[in-house]
Amino acid sequence: MGNDQVDLEIPGTLLLDQRVLSDPYPLYRRLREHAPVWAVPGAEVFIVSTFDLLAEASARVEDFSSALTSLLYRDDAGLPGRFTFGDAGGQVLATADPPMHEIHRRAVFPELVTKRMEALDPEIRDLADGLVTRALQVGTVEFMSAIGNVVPITMISRLIGFRGSNVDELWRSAVHMTKLVGSTLTLDELMNYAAGGDEVQAWIVEQVAAAVEDPSEDLLGAVARSINDGILTVHEGAGILTILLSAGGESTTSLIGNAVRMLAEDAELQDHLRRNLDKVPQFVEEALRLESPFRYMMRTVPADTSLGGIDIPAGATVLLLWAAGNRDEREFENPDQVDLNRRVPRRHVAFGRGIHHCVGAPLARIEARNVITVLLDRTSNISFDPEHPPRWVDSFLVRRHQELPVRLQAR
Repeated sequence: MGNDQVDLEIPGTLLLDQRVLSDPYPLYRRLREHAPVWAVPGAEVFIVSTFDLLAEASARVEDFSSALTSLLYRDDAGLPGRFTFGDAGGQVLATADPPMHEIHRRAVFPELVTKRMEALDPEIRDLADGLVTRALQVGTVEFMSAIGNVVPITMISRLIGFRGSNVDELWRSAVHMTKLVGSTLTLDELMNYAAGGDEVQAWIVEQVAAAVEDPSEDLLGAVARSINDGILTVHEGAGILTILLSAGGESTTSLIGNAVRMLAEDAELQDHLRRNLDKVPQFVEEALRLESPFRYMMRTVPADTSLGGIDIPAGATVLLLWAAGNRDEREFENPDQVDLNRRVPRRHVAFGRGIHHCVGAPLARIEARNVITVLLDRTSNISFDPEHPPRWVDSFLVRRHQELPVRLQAR
């Protein structure tokens, strides 16, 4: 049976169906088996779902551009529609192609930022310990608002070096940004969100402008020095920091919440990790692989091309479905199971692949490792609140819990 015939048998509406968004993996398995490059019926969207084709597409940057030229929304038929705006979005770090991408990456991630990530380790542990202490005093908590949302946005703000930041406002801004690219809004909702503006973005511009006058030894200072050197404009610098704030907050928040849900589901895994805290880093990698924080990244096709034997026309939108590739049976033995002894635990593509591999991946790993270690060390049991089940964010992009009520039993 050919790929085109299979495409017709898989309704395009499944992609954004609420039940599929909550449990997407049966559909992703079906795509890997029958339509590894799937032309979504009724849409100008192609989905790439196997590990090998994701790796190939990531390396072909001239064929699959990272430039953001459109946003997806849920149309009246339940299909992914495209709101196209061409080059108006600009190229900034994650949405930049070579050579601009490399210029931006070097400008904001010199050696000092890598060292700063590592130096944040004790601060992350202290923050996690304080939040867990407060949660244990209550016993039953909504984990995301109590801990999961707080640690990542706090630490990305500290890494950047924002001055006088309001963590709650920064979190709302991060969520606003990812909701715009979540692909589940109607067109009217998307337009309203886009037109609504974001005061935090204006505040970031002010932070950058102040840093230009007095650069500090942090990421904000690195951006300011690049502006002073003529490498970046103020607009580009602010855009880069906005992307890092949103991606850094959302991705690690999703990772931590997903990891805690997996622990609450599996008492045996919990107990094993409590006895073997040195295995927490491997567990973090499995949580990343099994529940990719960002399910996909968008690419645009500048000229007619093909992938996996499927023709893709110029102007099409291609979604690199990391969440499907991370459960590819050809790459991972027992792909739907936690395996703390995988030979190459970081082989997954939860942080992307190629030139756009997530620059904040080291910080995400440090944050998740510390939160999970503190949580396991301070508790004897983590379980669900039976009266309030977990609830997912309505997003095709982000795999994050809107609510994750849990019961924490202190040691």
